Amino acid sequence: MIIGIPKEILHEEKRVAALPETVAKYVGMGFKVLVESNAGQGIFRSDEQYAAAGAEIIFDARKLYADADIVLKVKQPAPHPGTGQHEAEMLREGSMLITFLHPAAPANHDIVRILRDRRITSLTMDGIPRISRAQTMDALTSMSTLTGYRAMLLAANHFPRFIPMIGTAIGTIQPAQVLVIGAGVVGLQAIATAKRLGAVVKAVDIRADARRDAGSLKGTQVVGFEVPNELAQAEGGYAKALPPEWLEREHALLRSVVPQVDIIILSALIPGEVAPVLITADMVQSMKPGSVIVDVAIDQGGNCAVTVPGSETLVHDVYVCGRVNIPGSMAVDASWLYAHNMLHYVENLFPNGPGTPNLEDDIVRPTLVTIDGRIVHKGALKAMGSSA
Repeated sequence: MIIGIPKEILHEEKRVAALPETVAKYVGMGFKVLVESNAGQGIFRSDEQYAAAGAEIIFDARKLYADADIVLKVKQPAPHPGTGQHEAEMLREGSMLITFLHPAAPANHDIVRILRDRRITSLTMDGIPRISRAQTMDALTSMSTLTGYRAMLLAANHFPRFIPMIGTAIGTIQPAQVLVIGAGVVGLQAIATAKRLGAVVKAVDIRADARRDAGSLKGTQVVGFEVPNELAQAEGGYAKALPPEWLEREHALLRSVVPQVDIIILSALIPGEVAPVLITADMVQSMKPGSVIVDVAIDQGGNCAVTVPGSETLVHDVYVCGRVNIPGSMAVDASWLYAHNMLHYVENLFPNGPGTPNLEDDIVRPTLVTIDGRIVHKGALKAMGSSA
């Protein structure tokens, strides 16, 4: 069996799905590995290093996609500037794709349909369950750690004031007020980074455990919003989508808090589903001029009603960041984490080496998106509805 590692083509995406050291592991398992030339350029890994690890360097992306039985990527397929084709259409019919697909996100529904129609077995790395056996494969947690840190730095970079309290000869400049919505891995990293920068930090989460974790970071004010645990938290500690009446209660709480803050980091996600809209257009309008929103949830549709995916906009004098690839801006560490997550996932998927994948494994099943001409991912089917 042949594994293909293409060069990522999304804007400013410098990550790569395999490093020379993980390529050597795949070769040791019995796979043949094809790596597109310059795939590791963004993380300072050369073609020569990949070749020394046992990979064959491919200079034509079309050949890599045509020959590979399994394609390992970082991000969802996109139109390829060098071939004029969509990567989803370059995959050989009946082959396998493993990547971050975010299949519930509306922007990716057409991609999922193409994969279905080409009978691609596609698996999404954001579907890995949060169980102890899957910790080494949990790419979502790995990327979330990077994202939370970088999101706060992005916000600070665009905020037109100091973040910490600053004493001057003519008076004291008060610290920035930061609100973090969603106190999972992203949110906790954002909180910790905001505190290092000297901000006053508030946190909101519907899960009791997440509120407890946020409150354990000294000085963080957890804004009260308590939801029955059976409504708020799914198996593995992830958040659930709130029923409409509870979502409106959360909106009411946020309407009272949002006008008081300067920076909002949005990271409230429902695994495999479209992200809930928590910051409405009227809330954005209530914010102080010069305030900043970084919508980390944009890969799954976004938590803010006015966020434009992939864009940075000014709405009612509020900077709204919808950057879709925050971990890609830290490509070296991100690739090291992701490549090893991917290696452990592939080892689990093919426990006996090249051959038939174990698609019934309890880690693999939730990641399966399309197979045998069908869409099987629950979150994608729910988001796509009858259009699936």
